[in-house]
Amino acid sequence: MTNFQIFTKGFVKENPTFALLLGMCPTLGTTTSSINGMSMGLATMFVLVLSNIAISLVKNVIPDKVRIPAFIVIIATLVTLLQLFMEAYVPAIYATLGVFIPLIVVNCIILGRAEAFASKNSVFKSALDGAGIGLGFTLSLTLLGTVREFFGSASVFGYKIEALQPYGMIIFVLAPGAFIALCYIMVLFNKATAKIR
Repeated sequence: MTNFQIFTKGFVKENPTFALLLGMCPTLGTTTSSINGMSMGLATMFVLVLSNIAISLVKNVIPDKVRIPAFIVIIATLVTLLQLFMEAYVPAIYATLGVFIPLIVVNCIILGRAEAFASKNSVFKSALDGAGIGLGFTLSLTLLGTVREFFGSASVFGYKIEALQPYGMIIFVLAPGAFIALCYIMVLFNKATAKIR
């Protein structure tokens, strides 16, 4: 597999949200707006890239019996650093995402990529894999957040669309709207990419 294929597989073929159905808790919980979805995606991508690099560096030193706990310690350390950084420099986004930031530690996307890819490949390829999967996840969350914000609040990235203000459907900002929007986007995504995959 070429470096380009490693990087781009997270967009369509192994898209965590729409193809693999991983990370559904933050996907449904944080995508009430475009900004929230993008912020959660970028936070996850940060941890994913750095954890893939760290795990690829230490994979030969970690005994097989403690491999998964060691991966979780590395991921938890990176999430703690991210949490402290967000709390200090972007407190509004940190407050909005709340409990979903610490939950990145147990996100199956990150642990899955650590086990399936980073523990078996070079540092550079692991970084590419983390960036590609993370970017695919970020784009998915941003798209879902944009759809929910548009239909729920008649706005995009916080900018109100005045002509549509009376027509916002509050259900799209609530939990049922997350399921409805996700299902329709998944159907369209899988229909559009069936020949590519």
